[in-house]
Amino acid sequence: MAWLLFLVTWLVLFFVLLKGACLVMYSVFAPWLSGLVSVDVLCCTHAVPSVLAQRQQERLQALLRGAMNNSPFYREHLAGMVPAHTRLQDLPSVGKAQLMARFEDWVTDPDIHWADVQALLTDTSRMAEPYLGRYLVWESSGTTHQPGVFLQDAPSLAVYDALQALRRSDPNPWQRSLDPFWLTERIAFVGATEGHFASVVSMLRLGQLNPCLAQSQRRLSIMQPLEALLDELNAFEPSVIATYPTVAALLAEQARRGALHFSPREIWTGGETLSDAVRHTVQTSLGCTVRNSYGASEFLTLAWECSHGHLHANSDWVILEPVDQQGQPVAPGTPSYTTLLTHLANQVQPLIRYDLGDQLTVHLERCACGSHLPVIEVLGRHDDVLVMRNAHGQQVSLLPLALTTVLEEEAGVFDFQVRQLDARTLTLWLGETLEEGAAQRCQTALKKYAAQQGLPQLKLRVERGHQIPKGRSGKLQRIVALASADPAS
Repeated sequence: MAWLLFLVTWLVLFFVLLKGACLVMYSVFAPWLSGLVSVDVLCCTHAVPSVLAQRQQERLQALLRGAMNNSPFYREHLAGMVPAHTRLQDLPSVGKAQLMARFEDWVTDPDIHWADVQALLTDTSRMAEPYLGRYLVWESSGTTHQPGVFLQDAPSLAVYDALQALRRSDPNPWQRSLDPFWLTERIAFVGATEGHFASVVSMLRLGQLNPCLAQSQRRLSIMQPLEALLDELNAFEPSVIATYPTVAALLAEQARRGALHFSPREIWTGGETLSDAVRHTVQTSLGCTVRNSYGASEFLTLAWECSHGHLHANSDWVILEPVDQQGQPVAPGTPSYTTLLTHLANQVQPLIRYDLGDQLTVHLERCACGSHLPVIEVLGRHDDVLVMRNAHGQQVSLLPLALTTVLEEEAGVFDFQVRQLDARTLTLWLGETLEEGAAQRCQTALKKYAAQQGLPQLKLRVERGHQIPKGRSGKLQRIVALASADPAS
């Protein structure tokens, strides 16, 4: 019954958007396509594996045909391949730098020109302005020091809209069915707001399609001083905050200090790995529900979190291949070295076995929520592995996930950066707002962990009061190796 109500309210929203789309000059929206995709997404959410596999293969074959026919890059890259007789895992993978170097050969529309796209991206007043009247353009943050630029056509956006609206779990679906237009909600996006990033462009587009929704949204920059951000949040009093886990943890700390004068109902997190420690801290400190998702600039809605707290990959519209360092598939339950992404909806800028850079684990067990869509765990973008040397000169690797877990769960600190100075010395930068005891807790926890790893003589410098450097998107790199480039680039 809840699903029926949700479908009815989505259809009502669809017709409101249809009416609004006729009045808005700048929007990329195909109403009837959005309706068809929405029905398909709804039907496949609990479809049996054979139906999901059939959808995936049909879309993959269409993608391969379109790429080989219309993209000069892929015509060369996949030369000799016959789509109907070629397995995806037999195709060569591609990287961001490789594709960006041949941008105009990569895209399938000959009217797209790199110089024009660059001109749009350098003008913040043109955010969410459709390029050529039919494509949205956004850029990735460049946390791997190679920013990407991605064009989204109407079919891609229809898929993102439907996945977001129909698969994101809601802690109170009955309440949502009574307010399908979100008129009673105030939504704040707290993140990087000065670039053509996917989150900002998507928010602006939704506001163009539905002016009522635009009035209840705010975009708050995390690049401003913390006091100014807190003042804006307290003035707006959002019922929903969408942000990165690191920012959510910082807001939880401010709530414990009494600096937040409101109680949000939900926190939506994405863009970084959400650890159990951060989730628990945010929920207990803010007294709200945390809803996590997994997305990327390459594919906005890769996975959704069900009511059981598991991430389900949208495998009917995207293929995620967890692989090892040699590009070979890893066994279920094993964390990958990286992940290859194939986008089954975007025909204008094909992504076929694209190296996403995220570490991912796929689980075969069916989730208790009833969906056959695969359950995944995501470690997110790469922090650095720190290669140290013990007293005997032997190499000892400290894994970034282990270091962040030690600091989060044992020291209770989330605003930090570990920087390697040399093979035997680390510097721990702590944020500006941490209490006096945080430095000692971190030092004790890290020293203990290092000793367990065979580094009892590790030198650790703890420096308080730092503003932790961020990349252009506002996301943090927690662990920085000696040879890494400047994370603020």
